[in-house]
Amino acid sequence: MAHVVKSSKFGAFGRPVLAWVVGLLFFFPIFWMVLTSFKTDADAVKPEYLLFFKPTLENYLNMTQNYDYWRFASNSVITSVFATIFTLFVGIPAAYAMAFNPSRATKDILIWMLSTKMLPAAAVLYPMTFLTKSMGLYDTHFLIIIVLSLINLPIVVWMLFTYFKEIPKDIIEASQMDGANTWGEIKEILIPLAWGGIVSTALLCFIFCWNEAYWTVRLTTTDAATLSKLIEGNRAPEGLFFGRLSAVSTAAVGPIVVLGWFCQKQLVKGLTFGAVK
Repeated sequence: MAHVVKSSKFGAFGRPVLAWVVGLLFFFPIFWMVLTSFKTDADAVKPEYLLFFKPTLENYLNMTQNYDYWRFASNSVITSVFATIFTLFVGIPAAYAMAFNPSRATKDILIWMLSTKMLPAAAVLYPMTFLTKSMGLYDTHFLIIIVLSLINLPIVVWMLFTYFKEIPKDIIEASQMDGANTWGEIKEILIPLAWGGIVSTALLCFIFCWNEAYWTVRLTTTDAATLSKLIEGNRAPEGLFFGRLSAVSTAAVGPIVVLGWFCQKQLVKGLTFGAVK
């Protein structure tokens, strides 16, 4: 009995402490990035200015005045929003068909879709670059939207398929008996019942699109360049400009962190959809 009491006391005290430690470990790189963004490039590499220094907004002013931050940010918003919409537009009907009208090949198709995520991006970089330049699509919003959609489509279909499987099939069959067509089933029955899961999937898809760096850096130059391209541009043969790089990275990460903070309840609700019955 005493052993049980000691274990419960340790759990009541140790688990919160462990959670705080893990949380601080994850938060520390963001904290250090924000801190460095208020240092000059010279101070950022000096040990004596590790924690105590004279803060400056020079990096942020330089970012907005000389690096055209708002153009890169608007490109990130445009490509991420439209890629998320297009991915859901394709993913919802696909997940609906596999969840409520499965065939013998459904499981194999799902596994095949997920296996495409294991393909090394570098393996198809040259053909992608050659084809897009030949077709006149290189450095366009359309290209980046399509690429981001295709990258995230397997994950979106898998998540939506999981959510849709939690909906009783009897509801869909009842709507069919009432004369509802496929679009009516999706619009009137499926989307309202799985709304939490769809929203959480859309949020995650948007975050993945916003954070994508490999393709957005290599398939753009100026017109469709996103914040990832701006971050990549803050280096030179002399080395990295840590102050400016931290400022640009903070400005790129900030919007998505704020979005995640405000939508955390919806994310948790959607990701645990169907977990408790």
